[in-house]
Amino acid sequence: MKPIGKCQGKGIFLFNKLAQIAQWKNDYRWKPENPQAESYIVQRYIMDPLLIGGKKFDLRIYCLVVNYQPLTAYLYRTGFARFTHQRYTNNTEDISNNYIHLTNVAIQKTSEKYNETTGGKWDLRSLKLYLISKYGKDKIIDTFNGIQDIILRSLKAVQKSIINDKRCFELYGYDILIDKNLKPWLLEINASPSMTANTSSDFELKCGLIDDVFTVIDLEKV
Repeated sequence: MKPIGKCQGKGIFLFNKLAQIAQWKNDYRWKPENPQAESYIVQRYIMDPLLIGGKKFDLRIYCLVVNYQPLTAYLYRTGFARFTHQRYTNNTEDISNNYIHLTNVAIQKTSEKYNETTGGKWDLRSLKLYLISKYGKDKIIDTFNGIQDIILRSLKAVQKSIINDKRCFELYGYDILIDKNLKPWLLEINASPSMTANTSSDFELKCGLIDDVFTVIDLEKV
């Protein structure tokens, strides 16, 4: 379960029986005295994620959209993987352990095992090279082509409903999970993703991203 209007892993929890959300439903449903009740979505949990060093990770991929009619999007070459700081297990007794299941930096940085040097992140290029060395070039190319297909299809899905304005743009942060069969899954799409950096390499990545965004949209021309 996750709230649709929050970030940084806030409000997310896992359950494996409907009875487990009965009390939550009573507490968070709309009431006259609580007119600001949040909307949540139920999302299937991927039980067999690809692991590195026994730990779960997901990818943050950036996509800049400058036009929906016609659809014009730019995929940023550099991104990063976010790792948990505890070894993965799908045992039901650990279902509430966010350090195992959620990769959000805001959660992982409170772990006793948090590494301030790496920030729990690995740059996308290094990750791809590692995966190629282990699984082969062709399989990893197929995986990342699948990620591009996910991004393209998600944009096409909303293309007709987005109000198009040539003076507007949007930078999206895609969160992608890869399972043990190297199949990519879309976790969520973040509008206006955080540009906060927690390491020097993360700072360089995001400064480069912002610089490229401004180069593409060319504010002086607009």
